[in-house]
Amino acid sequence: MPRTTHNVRVRATDTPQRVLVVDDEDALARLVAGYFERDGFDVAVVGDGASAVEHVRTWQPAVVVLDLGLPGMDGIEVCRAVRAFSDCYIVMLTARAEEVDKLVGLSVGADDYVTKPFSPRELLARVRAMLRRPRATQPESAASVRIGRLRLDVPGREVNVDDAPVELTRTEFDVLAALAARPAMVFSRRRLIEEVWGHGWVGDEHLVDVHIGHLRRKLGDDPAAPVFVRTVRGVGYRMGPGT
Repeated sequence: MPRTTHNVRVRATDTPQRVLVVDDEDALARLVAGYFERDGFDVAVVGDGASAVEHVRTWQPAVVVLDLGLPGMDGIEVCRAVRAFSDCYIVMLTARAEEVDKLVGLSVGADDYVTKPFSPRELLARVRAMLRRPRATQPESAASVRIGRLRLDVPGREVNVDDAPVELTRTEFDVLAALAARPAMVFSRRRLIEEVWGHGWVGDEHLVDVHIGHLRRKLGDDPAAPVFVRTVRGVGYRMGPGT
């Protein structure tokens, strides 16, 4: 039976950020919710996938903390369904340490993952870093970037290749925008993490490689001979000239 939705109201603030915690382990869900509550977030907790999708649709949280191993509709299905109508940040929780699970979760639009057991403080720090990403203000020179057949509209958060729109997640767009803002510069994984995830982020830096892989796939960039996002061996990534 699906668990009843619990809402945890936070202390009064002008505009509290909303976080939806989705986990069928009630004790863990309440623990995580408590950390976010004490940090000033407006928190809701649900225990099944269908309720999670509906809650995202109606409540419109800024962040979803989503367990992969939900009964019935699992976290992958929830993530795929949510991405059809929302660009909220999604952090996957998984008890499985295998790399394939992390890659699958990110391939359907998750922004980050945390492997159980984890520190709620670390999870909170990652979410805080996500929400600090600058979105409204961008350097004037980076407002519109064209690299060969690729055009990036930063204020409008739109990407086109050969004048055809390319649908990216928030994180994928932010990675591309960071690279495109300084196309001559080579970004290490750590530098991209600082630009996109923020200085407070901790975790596996190879997360960058996963998002670069998704970017290349969506842009139609051949990994063996990339046109837009190039690998500089031993250093990192940079934007390459289009042909």
